[in-house]
Amino acid sequence: MTSKLDQLKQFTTVVADTGDMDAIARLQPVDATTNPSLLLKAAALPRYAEHLASATAQAQGDVGLACDLFAVAVGNEILKLIPGRISTEVDARLSFDKQAMVQRAERLIGLYQQAGIERERVLIKIAATWEGIRAAEELEKAGIQTNLTLLFSFTQQSPVPTPVYSSSRPSSVASTTGTRSMKAAIISAPKTQACNRSPASTTTTRRMTTRRWSWARASAISARSKRWLAAIA
Repeated sequence: MTSKLDQLKQFTTVVADTGDMDAIARLQPVDATTNPSLLLKAAALPRYAEHLASATAQAQGDVGLACDLFAVAVGNEILKLIPGRISTEVDARLSFDKQAMVQRAERLIGLYQQAGIERERVLIKIAATWEGIRAAEELEKAGIQTNLTLLFSFTQQSPVPTPVYSSSRPSSVASTTGTRSMKAAIISAPKTQACNRSPASTTTTRRMTTRRWSWARASAISARSKRWLAAIA
């Protein structure tokens, strides 16, 4: 009997939002995504202990680098089980610093390439703040595919270059291949109805609205990141 998951696979790309290797092997998604919460859970699992120790040793006291090394190590393990791409997140505390996000994304891609993973198999996940959107635009022009997350309204989507892709829960992200411009600008889990804003809304208004929306959410993500950082420090 055909399962609901098999039926879903006929119409969309299934993306695993987990670090559970057994679940990924069993469900066989095309792509996968990680986030600080999932990596925190992974850091507590025996199967990742060696990766955690290696990342900590290589970083030599640089906690941010240790986080990136561990994220790439987990992503590398997941890529062995899927045919598509892995999404790895930039530290959410950088969500209002465009240049810092660009630099961190470039470092993540560099670490994947050092591990023998081509950049075409990696998506860099960035919060959809105004600065994040501009960072994603710059990265896409440089050939680094991005995944915009934490999108809650059309106010945030309006400045994003097209084409963009969106999804609602229970599917966590939507994915596509062979697109133009923003190759894989993925908008994950919108939570609200469309805002009735005029197309003539100014850039300043969009930026202020995005900041008001995202600060509390970014703070919550930062708290989860700090717990993960403490776990590997």
